[in-house]
Amino acid sequence: MALDETDKKILRLLQEDAHYTLKDIANKINLSLTPVHDRVKRLEKEGVIEKYVTILNKKKLGNNLTVYCQVTLTKQTYDTSEGFNQSILNLPEVVECNYVSGNFDYMLKIIIPDMESYHRFHQQKLSVLPEVSLLNTVFVISEVKSTTVLPI
Repeated sequence: MALDETDKKILRLLQEDAHYTLKDIANKINLSLTPVHDRVKRLEKEGVIEKYVTILNKKKLGNNLTVYCQVTLTKQTYDTSEGFNQSILNLPEVVECNYVSGNFDYMLKIIIPDMESYHRFHQQKLSVLPEVSLLNTVFVISEVKSTTVLPI
């Protein structure tokens, strides 16, 4: 789908703050309300705008530890991957799961309260999955940049 500069301006504003009203957006990009409404509805319908969410402050919710975990599966087969995928979908601590190339199969991003909680998660939920052969864990010391804003 081709996006023109007006579409991009709308998307940038919505990424900045999804609370902007259509009127706010229209004022910021010097366009009337109806074309902004039509464009936003088209972007939603075409799936460019996937959904609207609220981003929570993880530390204020007591989730002070971010962990990246490299996972190697027992076998690199479709059935093994699908079994692992289904298990991961049921673990709310895992906020991202990516199938990757390289020396391991998956990269997980895990948000959890503390080291003790991660230890329990690792021992009771992750390492016990039948598809898992090897786990390599990296702990985030300091978060330099974290954004949901995509370059447009």
